[in-house]
Amino acid sequence: MKIEDLKIEKDININEKDALLIVDLQNDFMPSGALPVENGDLIVDDINNVAETFKNKKSKVILTQDWHPNNHKSFASQYLDKNPGDAYQTEDGAIGPVLWPDHCVQDTEGANFHKNLKKNLGDAVIQKGMNPEIDSYSGFLENDKKTKTELAEKLKSLGVERIFICGLALDYCCCYTALDGVDLGFEVFLIVDLTKGIDLPPGNISNCLENMTNKGIKFANKDSFK
Repeated sequence: MKIEDLKIEKDININEKDALLIVDLQNDFMPSGALPVENGDLIVDDINNVAETFKNKKSKVILTQDWHPNNHKSFASQYLDKNPGDAYQTEDGAIGPVLWPDHCVQDTEGANFHKNLKKNLGDAVIQKGMNPEIDSYSGFLENDKKTKTELAEKLKSLGVERIFICGLALDYCCCYTALDGVDLGFEVFLIVDLTKGIDLPPGNISNCLENMTNKGIKFANKDSFK
């Protein structure tokens, strides 16, 4: 499945029960970062514009942030015989399906949000991936599918029923956040032109789009909002 195949929702009225989730818009995921997403920097300004639209409509804006310790087991550097991009998965799925270069290490420049992101629009920042034994793609659940972040509780405390996801990367943190969002009872939209993918392993973007479609996730773009 390709992005061009998706049905894009139009004329969406947003309100105080909606939230924009800006996923991992951090320096290490930018083209010059440790784990670059191609053209990841090109979506920052448009994300700011949409975030301002949400705030003007009394909707919420939440940022997620990868926040790894320097000994995180998802880093290829933690293994003598592994390189970034190598296939690797623990039995419980807590680490994998591939290993990554060291990225978004706590209190480093790479973990900081992109300098142009209007962080002041955010109502909260949810950090994830802090347990060195468990990776955390989703903003809601770590990869063991047991350990929760604070995101679901925060959204529910704010009265949010519908979430709109943008950021990096499409086929990992955005996709996992979207899928978990449905399971947790939210109506979920992915803003497809405000995200970019890695496609590792090859075909991963297509698989994620198909999984999200089958899960009932809807799709929007930056011009979908009234």
